[in-house]
Amino acid sequence: MSKLIIDGGRKMEGEIDVQGSKNAVLPILAAAILSDGKNIIYNCPRLRDVEMTIEVLKNLGCRVKWEDNCLEVDSSDISVYTIPDELMRQMRSSIIFLGAIISKFGKAEVSMPGGCEIGNRPIDLHLKALRQLGVEITESHGFIYCKADKTEPANIHLDFPSVGATENTMLAACMIEGITIIENAAREPEIVDLQNFLNRMGAKIRGAGSDTISIEGVHKLYGVEYTIIPDRIVAATYLACAAASDGTVILKNTDSTHMGAMINTLKDMGCRLYTEKTKVILQPAKILKSVDTIKTMPYPGFPTDIQSPFMALATQCRGTSVFVENIFENRFQHIEELVRMGADIKTDGRVAVVIGKSKLTGAKVMAKELRGGAALVVAALAAEGTTEIENVKYIDRGYQSIEKTLASCGIDIKRKE
Repeated sequence: MSKLIIDGGRKMEGEIDVQGSKNAVLPILAAAILSDGKNIIYNCPRLRDVEMTIEVLKNLGCRVKWEDNCLEVDSSDISVYTIPDELMRQMRSSIIFLGAIISKFGKAEVSMPGGCEIGNRPIDLHLKALRQLGVEITESHGFIYCKADKTEPANIHLDFPSVGATENTMLAACMIEGITIIENAAREPEIVDLQNFLNRMGAKIRGAGSDTISIEGVHKLYGVEYTIIPDRIVAATYLACAAASDGTVILKNTDSTHMGAMINTLKDMGCRLYTEKTKVILQPAKILKSVDTIKTMPYPGFPTDIQSPFMALATQCRGTSVFVENIFENRFQHIEELVRMGADIKTDGRVAVVIGKSKLTGAKVMAKELRGGAALVVAALAAEGTTEIENVKYIDRGYQSIEKTLASCGIDIKRKE
């Protein structure tokens, strides 16, 4: 099992090309099965989640070639409408194939998905929306059986702006004759990226990025070439790393317009940031200051995915910062590990109070999920001495060769198998 060994106390200095977005590429790869030919996806990050998604594609009958960050998916011979239980259990986002398989075959058979244990993530919103489209769904012994003999467009109001439910509805409805409306849709940039990809394939979707999406069904979709947007969570994580190490970093191949809440929080902490459309520069704060309250919210609010890395940074801020986790009830698993390193953090339910500035020291810690693992990396850069982070497999789900990226910016970090 891999672990990261980080010697703290070095400033992060350098330039980083931000990888493609994990949360954008996974639904786009699911959408690739809707064409009858080849799709070529550029800026595809080499991640564990992408590797598992490729296994799902191969199981369905797709031919996949991956060279550098270019992924070719040929769905000409796709013939399978089921996903084995062992693949579904590997990651939560595998459920996004449900809408695409239904759209392709008029039926689907999958097990309940797995993924990081960060709390209850029910798929009832997905299934409710699909049922409104006329999909007959039966749940039995951990499996979901779908039959779509008589699908029809619908006006769908999501009870919560779920990213996955929005994406699954878009995939399921894009080839249903008539106009489907999604109200209270998720507004994340990754939703816009999926719309843009589907439209390039020949779909007719409008409104992504707002809370109302209109989908006019088409009869056929075609293979295309497409470039994935930059990963805003990865970008913000590296900004937190630079701030925690009192360093300067230049992010290239990023999109600052997707990062408003995160950039504003860093500015509130005292960091100096300069933004262009595809570039973000962070220079260290003279004094890192606490922020009163950070509440995780659906986009364009503060993302739940960056809560834990920013909490690690908050341990280095003077004063008290309060974090309120409104999305997942079990996303404080990193706190125990941060406390092991010397952080002063108290929790009450979904509220965490961080009292800074803490003197962090290196320790043996364990990543328990993806973003919590990234938080330990941020803390390790600020810590005195050596930190060993075990369970790097979780970090690898969302960060492409994180040790190489940080080493290129002067951080003393290595991976040990």
